[in-house]
Amino acid sequence: MRDLTVVVFGGSGFIGSHLVARLAEQGVRVIVPSRRQESAKHLIFLPRVEVVEADMDDDKALRALTAGTDAAINLVGLLHSGRGMPYGPQFKRAHVELPRRIVAACAANGVKRYLHMSALGADITGPSMYQRSKADGELAARAEPSVAATIFRPSVVFGPGDKFLNVFARMQRFLPLVPLAGAGTNFQPVYVCDVAEAFSNALRNPKTRHQVYELGGPNIYTLAELVKLAGRYAGCERPVIELPPSLGYLQALFFELLPGTPLISRDNLDSMKVDNVVDPAIQRLTAATLGIKLTPLEAAAPRYLAPRERFDDFRARAGR
Repeated sequence: MRDLTVVVFGGSGFIGSHLVARLAEQGVRVIVPSRRQESAKHLIFLPRVEVVEADMDDDKALRALTAGTDAAINLVGLLHSGRGMPYGPQFKRAHVELPRRIVAACAANGVKRYLHMSALGADITGPSMYQRSKADGELAARAEPSVAATIFRPSVVFGPGDKFLNVFARMQRFLPLVPLAGAGTNFQPVYVCDVAEAFSNALRNPKTRHQVYELGGPNIYTLAELVKLAGRYAGCERPVIELPPSLGYLQALFFELLPGTPLISRDNLDSMKVDNVVDPAIQRLTAATLGIKLTPLEAAAPRYLAPRERFDDFRARAGR
């Protein structure tokens, strides 16, 4: 892999940062486009990583970014969008139009590989806009016959810097209890380093071309169980109160009306009408094919959720 050049869209995000670091360790030259270089500054000191300011809405910029590369990886994704049918405009732009334009740029430049981040539960008839847009994004990823797409469908991804377990832990530091919609929905959280390894291993394995891989961790939990675990590992576990669907809907609507990114939306609740789990037989085959050993949540989450001592905070600020 030492001679490969790869462009990673969404490379400055949570999953992207882990993947870019892994590729750099393996000697891959990585190009990370970003609308603002400031948002990717944590990557600029990695070996063989180049952060480039670029407008991803500009097709000429996409062609320039993919020119001379061996593969493109697209990790761009949103959890929230305005309303619409079959999905809102933000989902359409990020999940459907962007992958179609990236693979068109790859085809124009003769780039043969494209690795695409979808989501477990992607379904054109799914109950949520998110799921429907992710399914159409997979179709967009396959839009160019000359570009071999490899598609990944992970369950919820956890790890240092996540906006999942960290959010639940933070809530319990300030709330006496957690009112929770969708508490009984099943999830199969997958560790971010395992996801990064799946992408990097697939990149060098030609047998993964034109394949779809569902990624889940070794264990299944209800959302309520995950909230409790996050609080326990953070040293602030609180009681979880399961909300009935009607109150959950009102809670989500309230958060949508607040300024900023909502903690939960009505579309998130729609997604939770379907369990987010992988068939065990498929899971074993995927792990073997991609050469990954799945990390239990209990082995990784306590390391980054545990409360820090003051000395640890000083060390973190000092970069040690």
